Amino acid sequence: MKPPRPTAEQLLAARELVIPDVLAPRLAVLFCGINPGLYSAAVGHHFARPGNRFWPAIHFAGFTDRLLSPAEDYLLPQYGCGVTNMVPRTTAAAAELTSDELLAGARTLETKLLHHAPNWVAFVGVGAYRTGFADPRAKIGSQDRRIGPSRVWVLPNTSGLNANYQLPQLTKLFAALRKAAELPSKASVL
Repeated sequence: MKPPRPTAEQLLAARELVIPDVLAPRLAVLFCGINPGLYSAAVGHHFARPGNRFWPAIHFAGFTDRLLSPAEDYLLPQYGCGVTNMVPRTTAAAAELTSDELLAGARTLETKLLHHAPNWVAFVGVGAYRTGFADPRAKIGSQDRRIGPSRVWVLPNTSGLNANYQLPQLTKLFAALRKAAELPSKASVL
């Protein structure tokens, strides 16, 4: 059963909320979103806005054996994965973030990566990665750099607003990451 949609008042109040990270030591992949949107913060779960393709993409890419709902984000560690955000501040749109916030978020993320040591950190949003890590030429896929002990992978933003990438393309890109992370497939690929 789906949780009820947040009301307009709950969405406005969500600007003050922070979504907790889903972390564990030595994960295979730590997914890093840009920042929480109002809908996600209002319900308290990552990538929760209807139309976001994150959960279908990780399922069809073989990370999970079934399609998880955003309310099940706490289950990710049992699949070798976790989720965090580059910037904890909730906004209506990622475009509201400043370059300084992304740079500061990158420094905070580096500390998390040193502490939790995931094998891979996968940025779900190439623009935020480029700004936060001063890497304007970064492309989708594996990067040459490491952040602490973690290898770096960049993925497109899975928001439904990103029309440049549809679910089949996202699935292929996420599946390439799963293979690089040497995680066995748990579901069939589209």
